[in-house]
Amino acid sequence: MEESTSKEKVLKKIRDALIEKTDPPYPIIDMETSVYAPLTEPLDVTFAEELVKVSGKFGYCESEDEFLSFLQSYILEKDWPVMYCYDEQIQQLLKQGGIPFESDPEKFTDMKLGITRCEYLIARLGTVMVSSHISPGRRMTVFPETHLIIAYTSQLVPDLKDALKNVRKKYEDNFPSLISLITGPSRTADIEKTLVLGAHGPKELYVFLIEDKPPENE
Repeated sequence: MEESTSKEKVLKKIRDALIEKTDPPYPIIDMETSVYAPLTEPLDVTFAEELVKVSGKFGYCESEDEFLSFLQSYILEKDWPVMYCYDEQIQQLLKQGGIPFESDPEKFTDMKLGITRCEYLIARLGTVMVSSHISPGRRMTVFPETHLIIAYTSQLVPDLKDALKNVRKKYEDNFPSLISLITGPSRTADIEKTLVLGAHGPKELYVFLIEDKPPENE
């Protein structure tokens, strides 16, 4: 009986509230204006600065040929192993530069160095957006110890909302089953508050930005 009485009291309060509606306490709320201050630097500069802050590494290339030269230098300088590449578009680019790569699925678990494309670069956050629609899906962004990402200046956007809007427009009804944001190398400080890189993914993240449109100031 007591439960029924309590229930009736709650329902009565709800009915009274519906009948005697009050004005909202905050009638004017701007949901459209950004909470961020406007960016003052070009998108590529902002992205590079933010990426470096989170221990990522950035390389700017004026062309795909310059990217291939940079990559060859990195391979020699850092004594990188043969990289794993499952993306046919990148494979064609690597072949142009005479850069060897591995794509045998049976050798995937032995991979130390992987290279992929991305969806967008979010300048304000220094963040890379990837999705399950980019070959070969989810695994290449988390498995290798060193993850190389190729992006183009046309993929730079100011904020996360811009990247999400573009992805929705790009894929329409074929929306990716996974959209992931990569902000620097994988890290954790769960154990004794000691920062450890590579805890749940790559220890190193390199983003190579290739110019494919005129600079903004031209």
